[in-house]
Amino acid sequence: MASEETAGGARKATKSKLFEFLVHGVRPGMPSGARMPHQGAPMGPPGPPFGGSPAVRPGLTNQAMEASRKRPAPSQQQIQQQQSVQNRNRNAKRRKMADKILPQRIRELVPESQAYMDLLAFERKLDQTIMRKRVDIQEALKRPMKQKRKLRLYISNTFNPAKPDAEDSEGSIACWELRVEGKLLDDPGKMKRKFSSFFKSLVIELDKDLYGPDNHLVEVGWHRTPTTQETDGFQVKRPGDVNVHCTLLLMLDYQPPQFKLDPRLARLLGIHTQTRSSIIQALWQYVKTNKLQDSHDKEYINCDKYFQQIFDGPRLKFSEIPQRLTSLLLPPDPIVINHIISVDANDQKKTACYDIDVEVEDPLKAQMSSFLLSTANQQEIASLDNKIHETIESINQLKIQRDFMLSFSRDPKGYIQDWLKSQSRDLKLMTDVVGNPEEERRAEFYHQPWSQEAVSRYFYCKIQQRRQELEQALALRNT
Repeated sequence: MASEETAGGARKATKSKLFEFLVHGVRPGMPSGARMPHQGAPMGPPGPPFGGSPAVRPGLTNQAMEASRKRPAPSQQQIQQQQSVQNRNRNAKRRKMADKILPQRIRELVPESQAYMDLLAFERKLDQTIMRKRVDIQEALKRPMKQKRKLRLYISNTFNPAKPDAEDSEGSIACWELRVEGKLLDDPGKMKRKFSSFFKSLVIELDKDLYGPDNHLVEVGWHRTPTTQETDGFQVKRPGDVNVHCTLLLMLDYQPPQFKLDPRLARLLGIHTQTRSSIIQALWQYVKTNKLQDSHDKEYINCDKYFQQIFDGPRLKFSEIPQRLTSLLLPPDPIVINHIISVDANDQKKTACYDIDVEVEDPLKAQMSSFLLSTANQQEIASLDNKIHETIESINQLKIQRDFMLSFSRDPKGYIQDWLKSQSRDLKLMTDVVGNPEEERRAEFYHQPWSQEAVSRYFYCKIQQRRQELEQALALRNT
């Protein structure tokens, strides 16, 4: 579909331009040497957060970490759950539009990055437009999309006179054959619909005086199943050598089903045959136009004289109307065609044509459905999207390394001290250490006013714990 290819191609082209600009960083007219930060070997000192194994805080060995100060280690199941949650969060984060935006500091360092931001704004507008159109198409598909077309019927007959010298019994009896065929005029669909697909049944009523009360009705009916073979016409063959007056009754197959209204209801609403939903909508419009809804209880309708004649009551709930409509809706009238089956040789070449208005599916509906179900270019767009996210993360990482190098060059001693403090805090978070080990290493920490009470409580807890163990041991020995 043209719109589908246009939308997919536009999104793919936008993604490609975004990625190319991020990777190459040069657009036409940009001076040489002015490039966006390129992904390369990581700069900065070894160790977290720039790579390598976690460093140990200066002056404190790994053995100095007491087990009593550590929180209990999580179980394997908890670790797996945390990892799955982190992976989901990471994937959800990568799908955010905000993660594609370059920080303001980077845009100040590289003014040419404004071209990338312009492309990003265009992509956002394009995605919004496509999403809005998809929602409009989904809403349109919920409603019936029908077009009125002309179905042309061709009615003709042939006559075979009796042959006295015929060998078989059929040739010795005069008979005629009636043919009813049809086709859709100006059918835009690729799949041509068969004539029988427009009808539920076809009944041919012959002259009762000629064929008797038990043989004058010829019913050409069928029940549609997945294996039903549709046809472009029907043939009826009967014996006879005189002109026959016949009546064709064609019952259209309405989708969705339509009903004939009760004469009183038809006069009230001004419609003769319609779908159930359209009839209920027309009733609600009549209620609103004539202000029949109860002002105090909106659920009820105060019937006027016409409503009272139809629904037999001065007051009713609107929710009761669909149930009461069942007795007021009748099967639609069939299409009636009067035809003369001629046995005259001069009239046999004549074909009667009749045009019938039928409703067919709008061909645009199939195109709209295919547009919603299409996955063209989706994988390539997702791949480009992931590359854009990875490139943005690389640019942010390079910006952090650049800031590190600049800060170190301005004040090497002060920056190293600040960095060591930061590493100490990170190590504490990674090892889940409770308290402040750096302060606990110094003697003055234990001369504070609360230390005496803390020691007493500690020994009391240990004595109580030992006492419980001894009591349990004695109890086991006595048993």
